[in-house]
Amino acid sequence: MLRPLARQFKFVSNDLVSKQLRFYSAADGSASARRLEGKVALITGGASGLGKATAHEFIKNGAQVIIADIDSQLGPQVANDLGPAAQFVQCDVTIENNIAEAVQLAMASHGKLDIMFNNAGIAGQAYPPSISDLDLDEFDRVMRINVRGMVAGIKHAARVMVPLGSGSILCTSSISGLMGGLGPHPYTISKFTIPGIVKSVASELCRSGVRINSISPAPIPTPMVINQIAQIFQGVPKEKVIEIINGFGELKGTKCEEIDVAKAALYLASDEAKYVTGHNLVVDGGFTSFKNLAFPSPGQLA
Repeated sequence: MLRPLARQFKFVSNDLVSKQLRFYSAADGSASARRLEGKVALITGGASGLGKATAHEFIKNGAQVIIADIDSQLGPQVANDLGPAAQFVQCDVTIENNIAEAVQLAMASHGKLDIMFNNAGIAGQAYPPSISDLDLDEFDRVMRINVRGMVAGIKHAARVMVPLGSGSILCTSSISGLMGGLGPHPYTISKFTIPGIVKSVASELCRSGVRINSISPAPIPTPMVINQIAQIFQGVPKEKVIEIINGFGELKGTKCEEIDVAKAALYLASDEAKYVTGHNLVVDGGFTSFKNLAFPSPGQLA
């Protein structure tokens, strides 16, 4: 009785292993396994930095991508460089109708919207004043783009995804939304808000099969970050500014790059993350996982 059962178990085990091997080979990012084949994505702030890198990665994996950006000069150029799978629409995320029109463009051009990446954002002033001196107009400006613009993107993506019963909404947050003191008050407050938005919206959208997640990267030398740090270290060459930004990392032997966020977005947008929603994916090389105790050196104790 045991031998036939053992043979049967061995057969099932080998079959499972075979299926697992096929699954992993299909998820290896090779040209034969394009993970977003047939999907349509809209990326706000897609003309530079993380948005541009993600657009490139999405297209490489088979998606049609609409780049929505306020920059009407750079945006068309980037879309042209990315090829026929990309198109540009001018979009100011502080104007809700602009976002609605961008979503409508996806529907008119492709008949659906599978992925909405709410990536547009600003850092605000490089020199944060004391909270007692905070310019509330500057605070409102940052919140309009980083929070209100994101909520508008979620709203209009949900409007077309919910009837279809599927879709992936992504939002760019930051490690400044996990720990205080890593950025100006308006920027930090806006980024702390985003994971909360994601959890709130996930509680509703999960009932319709639409997923929503956020990504919190460590500092990356994107044009926005370089410009902000350059305001602090005026006159310092760009190469040195990039070196300063990369020096913030904790994980030895590597650094946080645009492609790391693009690949995180690719995972969350793909069917590989079909059961992931309401999550904030931290891409920071362990930066927010610990804080070392500053023990005095033996010489200081003498």
